[in-house]
This record gives sequence, structure tokens and C-alpha cells, in this order.
Amino acid sequence: MRVIVVGAGVVGTMHAWQAVERGHEVVHIEREAEARGASVRNFGLVWVGGRAGGAELRTALRARELWEGIGARVPGLGFRPNGSLTLVTNEAELAVARAATELPDAAERGYKLLDAAEARALNPALRGEFAGALWCERDGAVEPRVAQRALKDALLASGRYTFVGGREVREVTGPGAVRDDHGTTHTGDAVVLCTGAWLGGLVRELAPELPVRRVRLQMMQTAPLGEALTTSVADADSFRYYPAYRGEALTALAAAQQQAPIAAEHRMQLLMVQRADGGLTIGDTHEYAEPFDFDVVEDPYEHLGRVVEGLIGRPLPPIRHRWAGVYAQCLDPGRVVHRERVADGVWLVTGPGGRGMTCSPAIAETTANELGW
Repeated sequence: MRVIVVGAGVVGTMHAWQAVERGHEVVHIEREAEARGASVRNFGLVWVGGRAGGAELRTALRARELWEGIGARVPGLGFRPNGSLTLVTNEAELAVARAATELPDAAERGYKLLDAAEARALNPALRGEFAGALWCERDGAVEPRVAQRALKDALLASGRYTFVGGREVREVTGPGAVRDDHGTTHTGDAVVLCTGAWLGGLVRELAPELPVRRVRLQMMQTAPLGEALTTSVADADSFRYYPAYRGEALTALAAAQQQAPIAAEHRMQLLMVQRADGGLTIGDTHEYAEPFDFDVVEDPYEHLGRVVEGLIGRPLPPIRHRWAGVYAQCLDPGRVVHRERVADGVWLVTGPGGRGMTCSPAIAETTANELGW
């Protein structure tokens, strides 16, 4: 079987991985020389803790299992099962964390409520002021800026994978066939379009009523911290953003404690992951109304910097990079991703939202199973 995969972000690359793993030949087409979108502009979080119960959590848990297996075979991914701490600063936030540990699926997520001393013992870099933490043992991390390249190198070594960069697919020319902007037709038994936030052009022609929106975010990365941040870190604003956290405790938190105005304006939470070089990836904001601004705004960075300094109890290292990114998010909250047959032998897989890095291995596995690869 010959599979044409369009889009070399993490979702597309994982579809290529699944096809090659099952013994098929893959032609992988990317409009850039290599992926430059949301897949390289994120935290690299394998974020199980905040996922909605049910299908989304099952997908995240399966993806976490797949990430660990792939990471053992492809060390360049930088996979590490480091877990996460969501830090809380008062009783209202602590109540939400406590309620999370009482969810029916809390054990699957690896939830545990820690006091401040226990959290510091787990992550000694956290020397600031906080009341406790929600520990999620099942969370992990990879290196987003290099993950796709490491996977591509492993795929090339199979002898059944061809990467075609700098080509934009313009037309479906027949069952399992597409033409790129150089006039080359690529023919296979199946085409999978994993075009990320690129929702115009061919995607719009094939799926004009696509139930997917685009979301813009801002992030930053620091110079090396100088010590290990042994877990990923979130603040209690994550409770407001992620669907795992619901119920009376969250309602009480919203009533008792307004979000900081700058955080509310930009729909922010703190997420923080240490990179392999020791720097910290910190974010993020969420903007939903298009057209998006073309510049980055400084106030959110300053707010996040203050939050981080309050938790680590020391000045933040210098900021080395600031950037914006855009991802595609399925509008149906009951679906992890939008998967649709858009032409004979052609499928579109898009809209994982902020779940793309976490769930991509399991999303691709589901596609492969459904298509009978």
C-alpha cells in the first residue's frame, strides 16, 4: 500500500509513522522546507491531566503510551515522563485540586494532592510561595522544535518513506491522487490531509463547511535556568481553561476569585516546561477572533514572568525568544479531532486544538485503524 500524507507537522508525521510501521510506503508532502507551524511552536507537553473525561482522556492516555514507546526508539524526541504540578495559592484553588483527585478517573491520570513541602521535594526549583499542588504522574514532555526532524530521520531509515518539502498540494486529481504546485502528481492508495491551521485553498474547496476554527497564541522561552525543573508546571488558571476541571469547586473559585484582568483579557494560563538546554518554555494566551493581530503584545509576557517568579522564588532568566503561533481547533467539544472523507480516497484530519502534541500518536493510530491500513 502507498499512502500520501500532506502536512509534516506532528499530526501528519504521526500518520506517516503509523503507515510505515504497518509496512506501507509513504510519500510525505510539506509546503515548507520543514514544519514551521503549531507543531514546533508549542510546549512539547504530553498533557494528560487536563483532558476531558471519556474519549479525550482515553485518546491522551493511549497517546502517552505510544509517545513513550516511540521515544525509546527515537531518542532525538527528548521524551521524558516528568509529570506535572499545577500549583495553587489559596483555599479556593486548593478545593478545585482536591475535587480533581476525587474524579472517577483520577487514578488513570495519576492525580495526587500535595502540600507545599511535598511539591518542593518533587521539584526543588519551586522555592516561591504556594499552598500546594495537583500532581499528575501521567504527563510527559518532548522537544517540539526537533521532534518532527527526529521522526523524519527515523522514517527515512526505513527505506519506505520519501519526504517532499517545499511543495504545496493544490488539487485532488483522482482517487488517492493529488497534484502539487510544481505540477507533479502523487498517486497512492490513500491520501491523508493533515494541514494544521491551513484551512483555505484546497481544504476549503474540499470541506467548505468545516467545523474548525483557528486559535492564535503567544509564548516565550528563556535562557537556561541553571538548575533542573524536574516537572512541568502550571498555575491554577489552568483549572479555568482545561475541561477536566468542572463542578462546584470550580464554580466557587470563579465566584470567589476573579482572574487577573490581563490574564482574563488574553484567556491565559501559565504552562511551563524546561527544554533540553535548560531554558524554560512559558505561555500562553488564546485569541479566537480573526483577523488576528500581526504583532505580539508585551503585557501577557510581563504577567507570566511575574507569576513564574512568584513560584520559583527568584528572577526569571533573560527571555531569548518570543513568538506567536496558530492552531486549528474542532468546534465540537465531543470530538478530539475532525476526521472526514473529503473525496474518493482522500481524508482530512484536522482541528486537534491544543491537544495536537499530546494526542497525535493516538489520532494517527485511529485513522490507520479506520482506513484499514
